[in-house]
Amino acid sequence: MHAPFITPYTAASIRPGSWAAWRVALRPKTLWIATVPVVVATCLAWSIAGRFDPAIALIALAVSVLMQVVTNLQNDIGYTERRTGTGGRIGLPRATANGWLSASAVNRAILATILVAGIVALPLMLRGGWPIVLIGVASTLAAYGYMGGPRPIAYTPFGELTVFVFFGLTAVCGSYYVQTGEVGLAAWIAGVAIGSHAAGVLLINNYRDRAHDAATGRCTLPVLIRAAASLRLFAVLEFLPFALALVLAAVTASAWLALPLLALPWALRLVRDVMLTPDGPAQNALLFRAVMIEVAFGMLLSVGALAHRGP
Repeated sequence: MHAPFITPYTAASIRPGSWAAWRVALRPKTLWIATVPVVVATCLAWSIAGRFDPAIALIALAVSVLMQVVTNLQNDIGYTERRTGTGGRIGLPRATANGWLSASAVNRAILATILVAGIVALPLMLRGGWPIVLIGVASTLAAYGYMGGPRPIAYTPFGELTVFVFFGLTAVCGSYYVQTGEVGLAAWIAGVAIGSHAAGVLLINNYRDRAHDAATGRCTLPVLIRAAASLRLFAVLEFLPFALALVLAAVTASAWLALPLLALPWALRLVRDVMLTPDGPAQNALLFRAVMIEVAFGMLLSVGALAHRGP
C-alpha cells in the first residue's frame, strides 16, 4: 500500500537535471501538508459563514503549495551546503547531495518560486489587507529560514512549532479570513487540529534522524527531549486532533464535524507502529502514513463541514 512513498531513489535510475531529480528535491508527496489546511478552511468558511469565492480559494491553495515547495527545496540544498545530507542518514536521499541537481539551479528555483508566490498572493493581500501581507512575509521568511540563513530553524528544537504555526494556525485561519473577513472559533480549533498533524509528520522525520542529527550538530526536538519523550509527544499530536473534532462538533452543534473520528483507528495503529518499529529505513513508511492520516482527517472534516451546511 505504501510502496509508492518509500521506494528509494538510486543513483543508477536518476539522471542529473532530470524531472526525476527535481521530484527528489520537491518531495511532491509532502505537498498534502500545504493542501489540507486550505481545503479545510475553505469548506468551513462556506459551512459556517456561507462564504465561498472559488478564485480566492485556488489562489490561497497555490500560495500555500508554493511555500511548501520553497521549504522542500531549501531543505534539500541546506543539507548539502552544511555537508549533512549524507553520511549515515536513513531518510530519503537529497538531490543536491547526490549530485543530481546543482546548488545554483536549486537556488534559482527557490528565488523564482518566492517571486511567483508573491505575485500570485497579490489578490489575497488586496482582499485581506495588512493581516494577509504580514502572513505572507512571515510565511516566506519561515519557509526560507527553515534550512536557510545563518541559524536555520531545522537546527533548533523549534521545527515542529514552526510547522504547527504556519501549516496549521496560519494556513487554516488565513484561508478562512480571506473568505470571510474574520476568524471564528471553529477556524482556530481546526487550525490547531491540522497543525498538530503537520507537526507530527515532522516529529517522525526528526525522530528517525535523531542519531545523525546529534552527530552533525543539529539540536532538533527529539535530540533535545530524547526518544521516550518524543514518542509520547507524537501520540499527543496524533490524538489531539480527534479530541478537537469532538469539540468542533459541540461548538457548531453538528455531529457532522466529528466525522474525522472515522480515521482514529489508523492513528492508533500508526502510534503503535512508531513505538514498535526499530530505527532504520522502515521509519520512512511511517512518515508518509502520518501524512496520509492528516489527509484523511482533513478530507473527512471538509466533507463533514459541507454536510453540515447541506445542499
